[in-house]
Amino acid sequence: MEKIEGIKSGTTTVGIVCKDSVVLAAEKKATMGYLVASKEDVKIVEIMPHIGMTEAGMVGDVQALTRYLRAEARLFELTNRKKISVKATATLLSNILYQGRWSFFPYYVQLMLAGFDEMGPSLFVLSPDGSCLEDKKFFTTGSGSPIAFGVLETLYKENLSVDECKKIVVKAVKAAVERDIASGGKGIDVAVIDKDGFKLLNKKDVEKILEEVKK
Repeated sequence: MEKIEGIKSGTTTVGIVCKDSVVLAAEKKATMGYLVASKEDVKIVEIMPHIGMTEAGMVGDVQALTRYLRAEARLFELTNRKKISVKATATLLSNILYQGRWSFFPYYVQLMLAGFDEMGPSLFVLSPDGSCLEDKKFFTTGSGSPIAFGVLETLYKENLSVDECKKIVVKAVKAAVERDIASGGKGIDVAVIDKDGFKLLNKKDVEKILEEVKK
């Protein structure tokens, strides 16, 4: 039987914890083997108004997990009549992934869940085995992550402003796109999560940041 190649996002996604927010960034290429399946794949999604997630791995898996997690988080809020915390959402996602590892086809993903609640900004990293680790500084996932890590290690410092973080994540993703064959697409997506909630920056704002980091 001929092997069916799934659509993958080879991917570079980046998350960084700022003084009063979390900033996420990702490039936009999705591949099917050696074919570029999409140049406009959005890899940063809103889970709840105060929580976002970056997606790396099999596109079908991350789309299914996004639907599943949104439904469970909303059910939690309806049942408990309170906003779900970022940590509780990360734990919920961890449990879903852990259950999947015992099935014939586990979820082939690497995810970052970030948000802002009464505990402030937070960033969690999740893997297919169900592991869930909080990172107080920054993290990056996907095939371009080794390159992005170098940029983050060089530029990160404590108590960065949101504007500083935007420039750093764009620099990190840009560096990965230039060196990693599986990262690319048309532009970069950037999202900010703070006390006002999740916001995906528009194309013009991202292009402005790109111009600034080139100087």
